[in-house]
Amino acid sequence: MRLALLSDIHANREGLDACLADARRRGYDRLAFLGDIVGYGADPAAAIETVRAEVGKGAIALLGNHDAAIDGDDSNLNRVARAALAWQRTQLSAEQRAFLRELPLTAELDDVTMVHATACAPRGWEYVLDNDSAERCIRASEGRVTFCGHVHAPALWLLAHNGTAQPHRPAIGLATPLSAPRRWLAVIGSVGQPRDHSPAAGYAIFDTELSEITFLRVPYDCEAAARKILAAGLPENLALRLMQGQ
Repeated sequence: MRLALLSDIHANREGLDACLADARRRGYDRLAFLGDIVGYGADPAAAIETVRAEVGKGAIALLGNHDAAIDGDDSNLNRVARAALAWQRTQLSAEQRAFLRELPLTAELDDVTMVHATACAPRGWEYVLDNDSAERCIRASEGRVTFCGHVHAPALWLLAHNGTAQPHRPAIGLATPLSAPRRWLAVIGSVGQPRDHSPAAGYAIFDTELSEITFLRVPYDCEAAARKILAAGLPENLALRLMQGQ
């Protein structure tokens, strides 16, 4: 099975459409959305409707911290994120908000675990940023291979023989074997708000039979997405960071 993994869409319709078009061109058997459909961007309703339609066709979709904050506590988010969510709440229907509320925190597929932030505390929204947090995530996961988002930059760790998590540089566009029986953690990157100094939308495809992951970047019309953010009256830096990939 070729599993296309998309995370942190953040209401970026242009980025989402570009990634889905690229995934269709490359071919996949199933889609998985790893959370944060909303937040930051100007197209929350369109992003939800796209994901909801794919879920109707068998896709997996998980809850992210911005999704949870639409009808929950947003006090752990920064001022800019709260401003974007306040506007997005006015753009969503009751059905769209209910769709977000009902999303699960985790999903399992064969020897794969998927979660938005970390397997060691799915609702704690901890970031996997270093070897220690990666090790905690891998050890808490039920799967041999764990996929998450939340960080907005692709990353890859292996649980080494000495029991510690060791980083591996994600190779963009090249298949990387996640060899068995070793345990792995892949942070997918962000569709709608990359933060690794590349404005291109990010996603990944995992081949479950070959146990190979390919991190991908897709150029898209980020200027159009930025213009929509400004037209909606959202904070200007949300538009600028799309252009700068940070």
